[in-house]
Amino acid sequence: MDLQAEVRDQALVVAVQENRVDAAVAIQFKDKMREVTATPHERVVMDLSLVDFLDSSGLGAVVAVMKFLAPGRKLELAGLTPTVAKVFRLTRMDTVFTLHDTIESAFSGDADAA
Repeated sequence: MDLQAEVRDQALVVAVQENRVDAAVAIQFKDKMREVTATPHERVVMDLSLVDFLDSSGLGAVVAVMKFLAPGRKLELAGLTPTVAKVFRLTRMDTVFTLHDTIESAFSGDADAA
């Protein structure tokens, strides 16, 4: 599981460098996210722009990361591809997460959902 993290405007940006987050990698994804988010940043923005496929296990892993960070830290998602965005809409998780069209819009104050 390849994740790249960088600090931007006092937020931790984690770019998922995989095209699939599914049952085969969900546990590894959660473990790697715990490692990467061990920093004290209150805001964590996950860049999913390279992820073309996310199944229910992948969605569960993203939710698990959100719960791991809560209550003191916020997980936001950016760059959802159409297929991944559809999963969030169908499961109504688009009402749970703050979604941004792009990583740039995550830092311009343009949120799609709260």
